[in-house]
Amino acid sequence: MTSMYFSFTSAFTLGLTGLAFHRTHLLSALLCLEGMMLSLFIAMALWMLQLESTSFSPTPILLLAFSACEASAGLALLVATARTHGTDRMQALNLLQC
Repeated sequence: MTSMYFSFTSAFTLGLTGLAFHRTHLLSALLCLEGMMLSLFIAMALWMLQLESTSFSPTPILLLAFSACEASAGLALLVATARTHGTDRMQALNLLQC
């Protein structure tokens, strides 16, 4: 495994472990998700460059567009929860309570 693949794999793994174990604030969870998506985008773009195929070349841009939509939806949820609950702590959010 080259150092480039190791760095993208470790960036994705760090984002995944941060999402799994450090869930105190909603903003930190969103940042971990964004880091995972960016590492996937860079890895997929470099993979397409190595394969030199034009049939799957729009795939990284499509992943980046979905990542931007996910980030905007996450920020909208963050603003909505901060307005209603006064904080973005995950422990203060109760899904069963309206």
